[in-house]
Amino acid sequence: MGEAADIQGTGPSPARRWLRRTITVAVGAPLLAGLLQAPTAAPAAAAEEGAVSKTVDVSLDTLSPSAPVEGDTVTVSGTVTNRGKKTITDATVDLRVGPMMTSRSEIDQVSGRTGYRSDSDPATLDEAPSVEIPRLGAGLSADFSLSIPVSELGLDESGVYQLGVSLTGQTSDQRYDRVLGIERTFLPYQPEATEKKTQLTYLWPLISSSHVSAETATDDQQTPVFEDDALAAELRPGGRLEQMVSLGKDLPVTWVIDPDLLATVDAMANGYRVKDGTVHVPGKNKAVAEQWLNALETAVQGHKVVALPFADPDLASLAHRGKDVPGSLGHLQSATSLAATTVETVLHVQPSTDFAWPVEGAVDPSIVAVATSAGANKVIARSDSVRDDLPYTPTAARPLGNGSTTAVVSDKLLSTAFEGDMVRTENSTLAVQEFLAQSLAITLEQPEQQRSVVVAPQRVPSVSQAQTMATALRGLSARRWTTPIDLPAAAAAKPDPDASTTVPSGSRYPKQLRDRELTVQTFRDMKTTRDELDDFKVVLTVPDRVVVPFGNAINREMSTSWRGQARAAAVYRNDVLQYLQDLSEGIQLVDKSDLTLSGRSATIPVTVQNKLLQGVDDLVLRLTSSNKSRLELNGERYAELPVKINAGHSQSVKFPVSANVNGQVPMTAQLYTVDGTPYGQPMTFNVKVSEITATVMLVIAGGVLLLVLAGVRMYSQRKRVAARKAETEAEGAEESGAEAEEAEASTGTEPGPAPGPAPEDVEGDEPEQPSDPTPDTGSESGDPSGPGEKVDR
Repeated sequence: MGEAADIQGTGPSPARRWLRRTITVAVGAPLLAGLLQAPTAAPAAAAEEGAVSKTVDVSLDTLSPSAPVEGDTVTVSGTVTNRGKKTITDATVDLRVGPMMTSRSEIDQVSGRTGYRSDSDPATLDEAPSVEIPRLGAGLSADFSLSIPVSELGLDESGVYQLGVSLTGQTSDQRYDRVLGIERTFLPYQPEATEKKTQLTYLWPLISSSHVSAETATDDQQTPVFEDDALAAELRPGGRLEQMVSLGKDLPVTWVIDPDLLATVDAMANGYRVKDGTVHVPGKNKAVAEQWLNALETAVQGHKVVALPFADPDLASLAHRGKDVPGSLGHLQSATSLAATTVETVLHVQPSTDFAWPVEGAVDPSIVAVATSAGANKVIARSDSVRDDLPYTPTAARPLGNGSTTAVVSDKLLSTAFEGDMVRTENSTLAVQEFLAQSLAITLEQPEQQRSVVVAPQRVPSVSQAQTMATALRGLSARRWTTPIDLPAAAAAKPDPDASTTVPSGSRYPKQLRDRELTVQTFRDMKTTRDELDDFKVVLTVPDRVVVPFGNAINREMSTSWRGQARAAAVYRNDVLQYLQDLSEGIQLVDKSDLTLSGRSATIPVTVQNKLLQGVDDLVLRLTSSNKSRLELNGERYAELPVKINAGHSQSVKFPVSANVNGQVPMTAQLYTVDGTPYGQPMTFNVKVSEITATVMLVIAGGVLLLVLAGVRMYSQRKRVAARKAETEAEGAEESGAEAEEAEASTGTEPGPAPGPAPEDVEGDEPEQPSDPTPDTGSESGDPSGPGEKVDR
């Protein structure tokens, strides 16, 4: 009879039957309460009813189609599990369809209910099929599948309907039928396209955490060094980022991209290295990166791309904790200027760079001021931050504050619809149905007015969350009540005159978000690194080889991805600073031993060493005497000389000094940049002055004079001895001649030479002495001076 009546169209619809039963209960309840004289029995019964109805867990795994039209057949399938300790018998799984819902808040309330309520849940569909489960033991499960034509659901008009699946049965201790479990979802029903469709903007974020260190290889390409190779798992087929690209390419979405992610994957595709303890090993996922970049470049063609500032800086942390640290806002400006260049270089598309996206769309005056300080004049906020006291959902765009900034207010319920665990099929199914229901409810709030709604989901969706988001967007593909537009178009939409334009005060900023912000120390560490980088780069002949990787690393230090990872963030910052200091120490003064200065003037050499792979210039070496009256440099207390050293070389800088008084003088050598900023650590050593005084010089001069006089006397004596010897030889020759003549006369022979007498020593004369030997004056040793060395003069 039921089927006949249904065919003939004479039977009442389920919605009308539910309404009649509700009216009957409402009218009869006071009479029944008066008869029983138990006014508190109803709440107690409802509480007991709700507890009992949680005995069985009803899981809805599929609902197809998600948004049916006339002629469709709706199929619901899932699993029932007995969570109680008693065996369930004579059970049936039934469908329940409630009346059309009238507001978004009602949908939200129903989605939060647990347990069966006879006063609010609709009755079962009498004509609908059911699944019988004769016996279900404790802890056991059973599958079910229910199919019913849309025409038998009693959907009187377009709207959102509650759809419930319940299990009714008995237990061994209570032998009567009662609802032991129920699950609710929603059925959006809009068979015909609405005249005014809601313009829907869905953001599709491509954001990841930081993986690149500040280190680079020593080759000409400066091959980047990664902290780890974990990003490859997200890029591989089935990985999170691979799924975001493969799903998003066929969806009407606006891509919101962190340029740091593009730069990182591009670096992988061109060859990279990975830290492995104290060494760097070649990265092994070059092909994976190339494949992902090619797929992304294809996917974004024809879509709008919004580029966040490089490394997705945490705007709220910067506004609340970093803006008072000098230079912090400059990091945001550099990150913003780098965004467009990176996206254009890697993806060959021109992105929009005038959007700022604070964490979860939470804003206050300081966040808005910081967000717009780098040129972004549009802020993606959220409706639970910029609240509208209206009975309908207004258009997302509206002027904010003084009107120079446009707030694009995303819808909170739609934006958070796919958070949580979407791995379970049930959770995914329920999330999709609620998203579709809420979107239809927005359109039906003011069907004569077209409005623009923006959905800004979680920044880093998981694989299952991304898949669920894609399923929901496919559910809107028929475009019966929504039509897609991109984010720039949504920002340019005509604002609703009744929408709020007030920026919420700082006291309304959510505490749970504030507690996870980056610390003040984060921005202080960034300033320290930036200051040391500024001092270092001015002395380099090729500064870009250092400025670019370290500038990017500093931007990564204030990334939103560090929220909730304070320890890991601190380790990253420390590694960046330590590596910069190691590089800057490659230009250093070579330690010098104490010197001895024996004379009035000399030169003191100081050696500067460059261990870097590039030359250094614009350095000045200053040598300072701690006692000018004892030892001075060019008549002053200190002297400066320029320093210029090629890569891998050293330079010896020589300072002329003058000594005045004996004693020990501490000396300090310090490098400076050309602007007078100290560079590196100073080096100290001592110079011992042993000056030659006037008295000593007089004594030495007297000694030299005595030596000269002695030499003159010796020369005179030798000359007199020689003269006397010559005179004696002459006299002996004459006597020999006379004797020879006498002998010749007596013998008749010629006279011969006769040996002369030996010269006699003259009293007072000294014997002849040989000359002093030539002193050994070998070349000066080139070895380093030892302790107590004398300086070159």
